[in-house]
Amino acid sequence: MKLNAIIASAWISTLALAADADQTFFAFDDHAIPWRDNLQLTLVQAEKHPANPVLRRGPEGAPDHGHAVIYGSVLHIGGKFRMWYLAMFEAELKSGNAPGWWRPMCYAESTDGVNWIKPDLGLVEFNGSKKNNICLIESEVPSLAKVNDFLTVMHDPEERDPRKRYKCAYIAHPPFDDVRGGRSGIGPNERRWCSFLCATSADGLRWKMVGDRPMNAGGERFEVSGLYRFGKFYYATGQLISPWTWRMDGSDIGRAMLSYRSADFEHWSRAKAMSFARPGQLTATPIAGQQTHMGAGIWNRGNVLVGLYGQWQDGPKEKPKGSSHLWGTHIDLGLIVSNDGIHFREPVPDHKVIAHGAEGEWDSIALLQGHAFANVGDKTMIWYSHWDTGGKLQNMDIGLATLRRDGFGYLSRKVPNSPAHFVTAPFEVKRAGAKLFVNADGVAADAPLTVELLDESDRPLAGFSGEHAAKLTASGTQQEIVWPKFKSSRLPAGKRFAVKVGFSLAGNARVYALSVAE
Repeated sequence: MKLNAIIASAWISTLALAADADQTFFAFDDHAIPWRDNLQLTLVQAEKHPANPVLRRGPEGAPDHGHAVIYGSVLHIGGKFRMWYLAMFEAELKSGNAPGWWRPMCYAESTDGVNWIKPDLGLVEFNGSKKNNICLIESEVPSLAKVNDFLTVMHDPEERDPRKRYKCAYIAHPPFDDVRGGRSGIGPNERRWCSFLCATSADGLRWKMVGDRPMNAGGERFEVSGLYRFGKFYYATGQLISPWTWRMDGSDIGRAMLSYRSADFEHWSRAKAMSFARPGQLTATPIAGQQTHMGAGIWNRGNVLVGLYGQWQDGPKEKPKGSSHLWGTHIDLGLIVSNDGIHFREPVPDHKVIAHGAEGEWDSIALLQGHAFANVGDKTMIWYSHWDTGGKLQNMDIGLATLRRDGFGYLSRKVPNSPAHFVTAPFEVKRAGAKLFVNADGVAADAPLTVELLDESDRPLAGFSGEHAAKLTASGTQQEIVWPKFKSSRLPAGKRFAVKVGFSLAGNARVYALSVAE
């Protein structure tokens, strides 16, 4: 594919994304849906695609010959899937590669999310040629532009400067002498910077580093893995490990998810927030070997953040002679959610949205999460990777798993033949023309859902409740609610209200999510 065609597509994508401004109320989000009567939550495991892995490593001599992993992002904008992934060209791991070790940011495209092309971008020389899919990162200090580990790309359509519409964060291990200030602020036991850096781009292919030094000025061994904008701040989330982080009482916690913040994407906080740790890491006596791997891959849904995190479980203490120190470590991907952009929680502890495969399957050891989600039609698509913790780089490719659209879990009646309903938290629709959609199954004309609006004091809203309540009589992922009094789907604008959904005594309805499309 020609590079100028890719750039043109990126600009079309900018316009398409700006029109998407939904609010989503997920069944598993007890802040968005706090009031529940006789209902239980059932979480769902994603289905792995039969064509997995859908993006494989390249041939010998390619920049992704060693591995291609979704330590990266997938964005679906303008009808096209755009993937940024972390490549490695060595065929096997070697010790002592950092600082200076390069794992290129590579790029791929797809029309269906299953079949991918790796275009010749012509931007970076590799093995004597620029015919490759490596993205260019420019910096006055070359070692700061060398991606070493996890990278995240986000699209920021609200950015006024078109040269900065794409933003990314990545890990680099520059030598101390390459960083302005040298060892200033670095602990005596550090051999190198383990830093996160930021860059911006107009097209997602040519990048310029932000500033002239790492964003984590204190030099903690922070492994950035997430980047998103929520409210007034950008957040960079990632992994810190003891002794660089600890529990509230100062005791060791192992790997945990922490967050930095920035109001302008250039100046980042030195203070960090503890964003998430597994329940077993926080009990009085922590569960041995349980950790949170590389923060989480985040899906920003406007009013809520959904994420997949690495459910790390240590391998046995006794390992085969000559094996990696991580031999036997297994990782599944669990579900977390946040309503403030800072603090995340697990709706059902240890639920596996995507579990590592059985012995003999391509993803049998440990899984890696990315910022790689998309809703297309009636499906939610999630890309993930396999990690060979034994250090042999076996099957380190990228796979795809799918769910019903927004179908991470559903609410259903707990006690049979008894009334059941839920009420959302109050919210406001600011623009006229917004509509309410329900994602539900097990609904029929003789087993409908009743949908009403309530004011902030939990009182029925005239024209939208009681005899004027709407009835949902069919299943579907995007069922539009029509208000019978007005013969219209429009929600009242400029006032705060909540949605009440009642379950018929007949049938076995399952509600996955509500959405407000403006």
